[in-house]
Amino acid sequence: MNPDLAIDLFKSTVVFALYVVAPFLGLTLVVGLAASLLQSITSMQEQTLTFVPKLLAISGLMLALTPWLLRSLTEFATAIFTRMGGLGH
Repeated sequence: MNPDLAIDLFKSTVVFALYVVAPFLGLTLVVGLAASLLQSITSMQEQTLTFVPKLLAISGLMLALTPWLLRSLTEFATAIFTRMGGLGH
């Protein structure tokens, strides 16, 4: 096994994982910040005020990004399986 190829496969897997997760993390950050700001302004300290909007936002984003996620994951898996042939040499 070529160590450089193995490191490159690992690096591309980590970068792709960050690429796929970034929209969800960004949306959660924005919704959480807005909910926290709303709680600070109104002085309401209810736990569900931060959880429910995040849950709804993530669910909506998952539905919206499903085609992109499936296409990206399929392309990445195909590329990885193609490159794995070179690991045995």
